[in-house]
Amino acid sequence: MLRRCPVCERDSIIGHGRRRKQAHDEHHDWIGIRRGLCSACGKSFTLLPLFSLPYTHYSLLARTQALRRHFMEHRPWEEATPALKDPDRVPDPSTLRRWSDGLDRSQLAASFRRQTFARLVHWLGRGAPADPQPEPLSGLTPFLQVLWPLRL
Repeated sequence: MLRRCPVCERDSIIGHGRRRKQAHDEHHDWIGIRRGLCSACGKSFTLLPLFSLPYTHYSLLARTQALRRHFMEHRPWEEATPALKDPDRVPDPSTLRRWSDGLDRSQLAASFRRQTFARLVHWLGRGAPADPQPEPLSGLTPFLQVLWPLRL
């Protein structure tokens, strides 16, 4: 569990329960996530795993799979749906299109990788809102090992 509070910057976050969140992909339907509370400033936090973005129902694995199928395998959006554990949770093609919003289509891999790393840096409490041009990422080696199979 992350202990340093991004608001008051003290090592004062303590466990504050658990909850469930949707994170659909071929391995998950729902995941358990931890909650934290800063005993110094009173802010509460949801501590998400790296593969689950805030306010989303599908994991980064499912999103990446759909985008790869569309852009690299040249499948139409209707055939680019990711493999999911629950076959009744297939996202609509318009949802898949929305996932690609903001990507630089001339350099998809670099664009997606840059956005993902910016989010990782932000999630790890390294400062202000996610910067599209993050600083050197030498401290992210463990997370790069997780992302490497995605071929971003």
